[in-house]
Formats: sequence, structure tokens, C-alpha cells
Amino acid sequence: MTLTSWLSLVAICVLGALSPGPSLAVVLKQSMNNDAKHGMVAGISHAMGVGLWAVLTIFGLGVLVSESPLLFSILTYAGAAYLAWMGVQALRAGKSEVQPLTNGRSEYLQAARDGLMISLLNPKLAIFFLALFSQFISADDSIADQLLMISTVTIIDGCWYVLVALVLSRMGLLQTLANHSQLINKITGVFFIALAVRVITL
Repeated sequence: MTLTSWLSLVAICVLGALSPGPSLAVVLKQSMNNDAKHGMVAGISHAMGVGLWAVLTIFGLGVLVSESPLLFSILTYAGAAYLAWMGVQALRAGKSEVQPLTNGRSEYLQAARDGLMISLLNPKLAIFFLALFSQFISADDSIADQLLMISTVTIIDGCWYVLVALVLSRMGLLQTLANHSQLINKITGVFFIALAVRVITL
């Protein structure tokens, strides 16, 4: 994997993590209703679920590259079309509202369960990774390249939600994120569309 490709992957993962949604709500619930440690546990567990989706997607696509290049090419262009669609949806999206979930204290195990399940039971993550990784995987990829992609998405996801637990929920910066969510959506949309165009022009 080239440095340019890796930086593109990092940019998409960062923007994806920044987008408000149910995963952020779970981490906020644990941070605000319990404490920052609960939020960190939920965030790390969420990253583990994301990493599992990444492993399944990358190694599945790796087999597809070697066994059926034509099918992989079709999947790649379908993934590009999906990324372009997500980009358009993000550009059209309005301001997001991020609300913490229900009140009540919980144990660390429950926080870990909440973080893990919100990622494992989100089929959109599977579709997202299928569309995303199909743009970066090639027949020349080594195991090190695949592990780099998996570790990149996992670490970025985990670091973002740990940051949420430590900073955003305690310093009142969540509202700033919510206020700028429309701008974040537009930037994300541009990146998704640019990634889709990259496939068509290469």
C-alpha cells in the first residue's frame, strides 16, 4: 500500500468516525451517565467490533481477488457507486442531532457489551467496509498491507471514541461538534465522491 493510498484511507476513516450516529450516542451515554472510564470501555469495545468487520471484509475480498478477478472488478465498481451515493447523501444531509441514550448507571461489562454490539449489529458497517476496502485491495497486497488496513481503521475508531469519552463529554465540546455536523457531512461527502471518481479514472 502506497503512502497516498494509506492517507486516503486514514482521511475516510477519520471523517467516518466524526459523523454523529448511534455509536457516538452509546459512548456518550456511558461517559455522561457513568464516567469517562465507562465511555472509554465502550469506545474500545466498539473499535474491536469495527476491527472484526474489517478482518472479515479484507480477507474475504483478498480471496475474491485471487479466485475471481472479474467478480472483484464488478464488486469494486459497485462499491464505488455506493460510495458516490453515500457522498451525495452526506452532501444533502442537514445538521445532525446527537442525544445521549437513557439514564442509569452500568458496570464496565455492560459498557463493553454496548460498545461491541452497536458495531457488530450494524449492517451498514459491513456494507461500508465492503465498499471502502474494495477500492484499496489489489492482487499484489501482502499480509502486512492487509494488517495495516485493519489496524488503521481499528485504531482510528478506538482513538476517536476514547477522545470523546475523555474530552467531548466533559468540556461541552459535543455541542460544537453537533453545530458543525453539516460541514462535517459535506466534507465527508466530497471525500466519498472523490474516492469513487478515483476508481473510474484509474
